[in-house]
Amino acid sequence: MGGKNKQRTKGNVRPSSSGRAADLLARESGVVPGFVGFGVSTSNDPGYVPAVQGAEEIDNLVDADFRMVLRKLSKRDTVTKLKAVQEFGAMCHERQPDVVKGVLPYWPRIYCRISLDHDRRVREATQQAFEQLVLKVKRNLAPYLKSIMGHWLISQCDTYSPAASAASAAFQAAFPLNKQPEAISFCKDEVLNVLQDNLLKETANTLSDPQSVPEEEREAKYIRLLTSSLLALKRLLSVLPEQDRELLNERLIQLITQGKFWKYSKHKSPQVRGAYFELIASMCEQTPQLIQAEAARACSAVLLSIDDTDPMVLPPLWEAVLHILSCVDNCWTHVSARKGMMPKLWVLLKEGGRGLATSLHPNLLPFISKLPAEVTQPDLEFSRTFLTSVIQGLSSERATSSPSESAAIIFATMECLRFIILQNAGDEQEQRSIQNMLISEQLLPLIDRALGNPALQTGPLFPQVSDMLLSWEKRIDRKEASTFQRLMSDFWEGLGHLCTTCVDCEEAERTALKGIASLLQIMHNPNSASKQTKKKKTVKICITDQDERGQGEEPSMEAPAVEEQDRPLRNGHLLDLVCQLAELNMVYVSERESERHLRFLSQLLGAFPSPQVFQVLLRPEEMKPEMGPELRPLAENAAVRFLLQRVALWLKQDGRKDTDFLVDMIFSSLQCCSSSDDKTLILNHISRDLNWNVTLQLIEKACADPVRLEVCIGWLRGPVLGERLVGLAGELCVMGLHGSPSSSSHHVHGWPLISLALSQQHNNEPLIGKVHVEKIIDKLHATLSEAKGMSDAGNMEPLVTFISDVAATFFSSVKGCLLLASAEELLMTVFQLCAQDQTTTRLSDALLLKLQHAYTAGIQSLITHLGAGVTKGTFLHNVALWVKSQLLTTPLTVKSLQILVQAVESLAQTIASAQKTSCLLSQFICCLTPTEEEWSRIRRALPPQWVRHPLLCGRLRVTSEKLCMDVWKFRASNRLPTHLCVSALLGKIIITAASPEDLQVEADFFEIPDLKHIVSEIFYGLQWCEEMELSPLMVSEYHKLLQSWSLEQSILNNSLIKTTLIDMLFTRSQEEGSLWSLSLAKYIQNSEMDLSDIKGLYGNVESFFPLSEHSVSTVQALCPFLSSEERESLIALCVAELLNWQDGEQDCIDSVRGCLAVLLCCLQADTDVEEEILLAVVDTIAEWRNSREEWFLFNSDLGKVSAAGLSLAVEIMRFLCWMVDHSPTVFGNTHWDLLLCSMLAWLETASENTAVFWNPWVQLFVCANCELIVRLSEFFTSPPAGVEQLLPELTSEWKEFFLEGIHNLLLPLLIKIPTDFTEPDDPLFPLPVLRAMGEALTYIPVELLTQNKLPPRFVADQRSSLPEPLQTLLNTLSPLLLFKARPLQLAVYHILHKVMPLLPESDSESASAKSEDEDGEEPCLSPPAALMNIISATEELLENILGGVQVGEFAVVQALSMEHCCILGYLLSWKLLFTFFKASSSHLRAQYSLHLKKTRSLHKLLLHLFRLMPENLSVPGQPAEPSSKEPKTFFTETLSLSPQKTEGLQLEVPHLACSVYYGALKDLPAMVRLWWNSQEKRVFSTVDKFTSKYVSGVLSAQEIASVQSSTQTFENMMVKARSTTREVIATYSVDDIFIELVIQLPQNYPLGSISVESGRRVGVAVQQWRNWMLQLSTYLTHQNGSILEGLSLWKNNVDKRFEGVEDCMICFSVIHGSNYSLPKKACRTCKKKFHSACLYKWFTSSNKSTCPLCRETFF
Repeated sequence: MGGKNKQRTKGNVRPSSSGRAADLLARESGVVPGFVGFGVSTSNDPGYVPAVQGAEEIDNLVDADFRMVLRKLSKRDTVTKLKAVQEFGAMCHERQPDVVKGVLPYWPRIYCRISLDHDRRVREATQQAFEQLVLKVKRNLAPYLKSIMGHWLISQCDTYSPAASAASAAFQAAFPLNKQPEAISFCKDEVLNVLQDNLLKETANTLSDPQSVPEEEREAKYIRLLTSSLLALKRLLSVLPEQDRELLNERLIQLITQGKFWKYSKHKSPQVRGAYFELIASMCEQTPQLIQAEAARACSAVLLSIDDTDPMVLPPLWEAVLHILSCVDNCWTHVSARKGMMPKLWVLLKEGGRGLATSLHPNLLPFISKLPAEVTQPDLEFSRTFLTSVIQGLSSERATSSPSESAAIIFATMECLRFIILQNAGDEQEQRSIQNMLISEQLLPLIDRALGNPALQTGPLFPQVSDMLLSWEKRIDRKEASTFQRLMSDFWEGLGHLCTTCVDCEEAERTALKGIASLLQIMHNPNSASKQTKKKKTVKICITDQDERGQGEEPSMEAPAVEEQDRPLRNGHLLDLVCQLAELNMVYVSERESERHLRFLSQLLGAFPSPQVFQVLLRPEEMKPEMGPELRPLAENAAVRFLLQRVALWLKQDGRKDTDFLVDMIFSSLQCCSSSDDKTLILNHISRDLNWNVTLQLIEKACADPVRLEVCIGWLRGPVLGERLVGLAGELCVMGLHGSPSSSSHHVHGWPLISLALSQQHNNEPLIGKVHVEKIIDKLHATLSEAKGMSDAGNMEPLVTFISDVAATFFSSVKGCLLLASAEELLMTVFQLCAQDQTTTRLSDALLLKLQHAYTAGIQSLITHLGAGVTKGTFLHNVALWVKSQLLTTPLTVKSLQILVQAVESLAQTIASAQKTSCLLSQFICCLTPTEEEWSRIRRALPPQWVRHPLLCGRLRVTSEKLCMDVWKFRASNRLPTHLCVSALLGKIIITAASPEDLQVEADFFEIPDLKHIVSEIFYGLQWCEEMELSPLMVSEYHKLLQSWSLEQSILNNSLIKTTLIDMLFTRSQEEGSLWSLSLAKYIQNSEMDLSDIKGLYGNVESFFPLSEHSVSTVQALCPFLSSEERESLIALCVAELLNWQDGEQDCIDSVRGCLAVLLCCLQADTDVEEEILLAVVDTIAEWRNSREEWFLFNSDLGKVSAAGLSLAVEIMRFLCWMVDHSPTVFGNTHWDLLLCSMLAWLETASENTAVFWNPWVQLFVCANCELIVRLSEFFTSPPAGVEQLLPELTSEWKEFFLEGIHNLLLPLLIKIPTDFTEPDDPLFPLPVLRAMGEALTYIPVELLTQNKLPPRFVADQRSSLPEPLQTLLNTLSPLLLFKARPLQLAVYHILHKVMPLLPESDSESASAKSEDEDGEEPCLSPPAALMNIISATEELLENILGGVQVGEFAVVQALSMEHCCILGYLLSWKLLFTFFKASSSHLRAQYSLHLKKTRSLHKLLLHLFRLMPENLSVPGQPAEPSSKEPKTFFTETLSLSPQKTEGLQLEVPHLACSVYYGALKDLPAMVRLWWNSQEKRVFSTVDKFTSKYVSGVLSAQEIASVQSSTQTFENMMVKARSTTREVIATYSVDDIFIELVIQLPQNYPLGSISVESGRRVGVAVQQWRNWMLQLSTYLTHQNGSILEGLSLWKNNVDKRFEGVEDCMICFSVIHGSNYSLPKKACRTCKKKFHSACLYKWFTSSNKSTCPLCRETFF
């Protein structure tokens, strides 16, 4: 099995397979090998199982698949067999009956073998497969039944129960229940043959092959077969009819006469012994004559095995014992009882049955009842020994630890004791001795033992004793009256003595006292015995005498049913004993104050509350006490006197902790009072000065027992207790308010008492009087209200906790509790506490949860039991009014709003789940909703700053009354506007109500009249938040809260709301415009409405005319959703009005503005319009220029112009802008003049009015003007087709005049704004203006920058070689890179970016002017000082910002924060610096690099970059599935640095950081490499991985591409590149010399070293060749430039070498690596020349001034 992959022996070519061997055998011999099986046919031919294919007759019978499975069934491997059996069963189930029948001849042999398999899974699967076979073949199984039945019966008795069950299921499938005996009878001889063989012939070695099966497995199989065979024989005998059993008698005699059969009683396996004794018991029952014939062997085998205590053997053994005793009359002649059996039995009983008492002891009574007199003589000794042994078994370890074992022994003891008494019920001397012995030596010691053992007290002993006494009482009236009277007398005398002894002791055992009380109580009332001591099932015995049988069985059956008056004698004895014990007990209580005796007395009185007992407890002098007048009539009652004189005093004793049992005494005493009034009177009297804990116990016990409750109900509802509880509640509240310690008795018991008194009910009435309930609730409410207003919250916590607990219990348990007005007020206060912010109420979270639980319980009670409404004055109405007033009058924070909403939502959910009528919730919402006037008021109260954003974006045309600067200065506090609070709360409640499970509720709910108003207001509030751009933070938090509720989405998803809402929004938009129009546009966009529905709102477009501001806003909102025909109609209407502008009233500015606005909206929606119409409009505007010039606002003071006036000028600009963009061909010369002159005039106006740039309409004016400038700049940069005629003249005018005019105004204006508005975070700061101007300034020509007319600005000590205008520009603009306004930073960046390439020219001129003979260190030049100052200033700031972040970790920077501004300025400065570097020549770049190296600026930059570049560099918005292309990263995508950009700013700094890093690697590779090599291991590794992964590939590809596309040519050198291998090949040839170099870029380019390999070389010495290779490698590694620049430097070096210039003997190069100079400093001694820089380094590093070669002093 397995082992297919193992190493095989040499020469063994193929793996072994028994299947293949059989196949080979069949092929070679032509014979099908078979195996002899059980004979199944009528002929004598043996049955064969086909092993393989090969014979035609078998092919016809057995299906090929079945043949394969049958072959697998003969394998030894368990798993193979198991799978084969399962497969066989499946095939039997699936195949046709005819196919399955073919298997039947071969099945018996296989079944007989595998049904006995060692593996239990195989046996179970075999029976399941057999069932499938049976179900398929049905009657066709009959011919093969005899060969199968024996093993089938054995399988049904399998020791593995699932296998046995499966075999039984197969048997039941084959034969109905009534046919089963007949089937077994048919095969009885064959079955018996198999069983006989198994029992007498088979051994472990004959059953399994000793050579292949392990011994353990063989033995286990044999034992299982023996067990199953014995059980199968039992089954055979029990199923066969009697006549068939007689036919088998001879065969059975053969079996039982065999000695081997009887030896099974001593077999080592308990399974076999158990099965054997089961068989013997069955044979005693079915074939008694056979057992009687073999009586000697049978008796010895069974009776002498009586001490076999194996759990598997003992039950069947004792069954066999009882059957033997019944079946074999003379059994004791074969076995000696005294010597052989009884000693074993006594030992077994003394050991408690060795843990098997539950199986053994129920057999003892039948056993002794069957013992003949000769065995039990003498009776006295036998009985004593027997019972002593049984009782001694109680001491065994198992009996003491197991209640069931102990109970079984006690049951057996009592049964046997009662049986022996009945057997010896006479008056003879011997019988009397036995009776005395049983009472005094057995029963009473057993009771005594139980009194000291709690386990025995809770067992069945006491009920059994009670049963026995009851049966004796019954027999007193019969013939044995004297005997049983004597027995009773002896018992009670003995019991009395026993109890007295236990009680009459100062240190009496608590257990014993408790036991006595328990015994007496059970005797008095057997029903009080615990249910767990129910009598176990016992073996019933047959006693010949009819009377005795009744006596033996009746007591246990009838005892519980006996009434008290039917047992006077026992009551007499019992009561006498109780009185005797009570009197004795009282001595210890009164004289010694014994606590344990007092408890015992309480238990006695609880069981026997009779006047006689109370009489005994009183002393003679206490018989006539003095009592108050109201109690005098009760003086005769001993119980009352005892209660008042004794119990009341005990209760008042100081220091008594446990009063529980004394409270029980009160109830015992009250049972002796007949009248309920008397009981109330007594309780009122004693409760006046009781401790609260006693009162609490008294009420708790009364509530726990209905009988006691009836006793106390008068007292509970009376005024005495009620007033006391009201007083207690008052005291508790006062103590709580003053923060008194909570450990006092009042606190510990007072609150639970109040809670209990309020929460319990009796007959649907409160436990205490209604008046008192109301008073208590009043006090609680008043206290809670007072606590709510107190600031010292720390001490209020316990008080509020107690009140909330009491309220929760009261509301949840008392029906109709809220009928009380005070209860409603309390509920209201609890709700208010839950609905207010914890900063106000100062409640802890845990306490808040308790309060929420309390008010939820109250609301449920209110709605469920009272069916509350929402009419005026009701609780829900009051709650709604309070919530509404909170919303409208109290300023709320986001948190306090959230708490209020949670409270009201919880309330709404409770109403929704508990309401019986569906209108309740909708009525509640109506009460919460503000009126139309209130809505209007809170809408107007919303801060108006929202206007700025949609106005400047062009989404809204609005003119408002003149708003002063202070309005825009306004900064919202952390309190939310009222409108937002109201709409949030109502929205949340609507969502709660809009998704109920009950559809009827939903339908009714949407009949709320104000629903569409509410929902529209919610959209209005949400739109306000969006237009405020979610600032300040409070608005952002509010918006997040609403998003977390999915408020907007839930409303959009609800079809019932959608239909009414759109009408509402449209109506409001038409009436009020502004935010309503924006809300309408947003709603239409999100809800995806049909165009037909939108058209239904307005009918036709004429309905919008005459145009008002509101209808313009509405048209603008609807315009994108109108059809093109409707838009054309609108254009026609507007143009008609514009052309007839003079026909209207005097002031037509509003009409003109509205028409222009609508016209623009339609044009921007791509509506087709004829050029004539546009020309007419342009002409009209030109007409206005002449007749209404004031509309154009040229040279106006914009601060005095109305919003309407500004808006008209803006509309004209927008229209002209659209014309330039879409239809410039319409313009003629005059029109262009009008356009360009107006544009410049507007710009001049704007530049003169910077002081009013805070005004949003002025900002809009400037932005529209800048937009026009941008469109014109684009137009002249790339003119469209169709304007060629006008273009030359226009372009020259534009360049010569307008361009300079524009930018000479714009640039100073840009610089002026940050000086006029110094606080960028100020709401008045004109950020949109900067965005627009920044965009316009990107088109400024470089010439205007170099010749700018800015006021000169220079810095002291600033060394500069720049022209003055450029230096001024740098000094003026550079500081603005750090101004906290992103558009300004980017505008400055774009301007400086244009001039950066011009700056190195000045340095190169100054550098060349320096004397070349100047000695000293390597020259270094600073990049522009203005930029370097910015970089050095921000380095420190960045160190503070990013200092805590490790290199390689990503620091998230919040967009537009101060940090964002600082980092942005820093990175932009570096981008400018890299632009400057790129434009520098090689030798200048070397000098700049040296400066950066000295200042360590680049070092710091790179460290910062690795904190700012993210780990995930992929650009957002890419498809999830990776395409074949490379994924887009920040290194592959170009960075947009537009001043106008407002989206995606969070990614700007990471993307910019990546861009700067890319620039550093591209423009300063050598410096970055130097930095990388100097880093610690972690940083080194991080930088390497990052660069290799993201940058190297992009940079290498670009470097190779630049070589390929380069137009630079070299004399004598040719360069080409291979992109796939990342190689550059340079070929240098001069005269006869030929050199080829291969430059290979590394994987982590440019960090790793560039390798230079030699190709072919001709005519160059090896040493020279090595020098040149080294030089090129050095240039490429240490030059901050491209590969081409490195090659150029190397070529110059080689050229000079060929020209005869010698190498510098220090650097071995002709041209210096950094300053590109030639060797000029010569030694006077050796005449060798060196580079100045090399000599300087040589002298400083060696501290000598000698020549490096000749070592002479260098002059």
